Amino acid sequence: MKKFIFWQLFIAALLMTNHSQAQSLKDLFNKENIEKAVNSVTGKSKVEMTGTWTYKGSAIEFESDNLLQKAGGAVAATAAEKKLDEQLSKIGIKAGQMSFTFNADSTFSAKVGQKAMKGSYSYNASTHKVNLKFAKLIGMNAKVNCTSATMDLLFESDKLLKLITFLSSKTSNTTLKTIGTLADSYDGMMLGFSLQKQ
Repeated sequence: MKKFIFWQLFIAALLMTNHSQAQSLKDLFNKENIEKAVNSVTGKSKVEMTGTWTYKGSAIEFESDNLLQKAGGAVAATAAEKKLDEQLSKIGIKAGQMSFTFNADSTFSAKVGQKAMKGSYSYNASTHKVNLKFAKLIGMNAKVNCTSATMDLLFESDKLLKLITFLSSKTSNTTLKTIGTLADSYDGMMLGFSLQKQ
């Protein structure tokens, strides 16, 4: 039985390398990839959002593998992610310049450059979604993919555009239009932020 579980974890880890971009055997068996593999095999994922998370790049997820294949596979996803990174960078959302702090009392704060905002959040374990409520913005749901070291917050494209407009003081219509076009070209794609725990 133990051998069977080991091989399931090993195969899951190998399959996860597309998402984790492992460069070596050492990368393949790092703590985060093992955690993802275990969650994949067991169907369980413990989400511990509390703490400060810093933006490290954009995150994109297709709602199904079938949609990913229709869009051209991993190459299309990588190209879309790069394009989203470029557009976010134009409005001041760059690696290390945005952070989210989630507190145990269901409050959070977001900071982009010198601009800081506060709100409350609630996480639904059955849907893997968090509802973020800013003081001046109605609540918005984000899908959460979380390990102990990284977290992706993924939004439907229109919700991401509202959030970007709210968070960034440098938002330009051209950038928003480009992000909107990117999202429209891949129906069934969720866009968001890839965060690293501090």
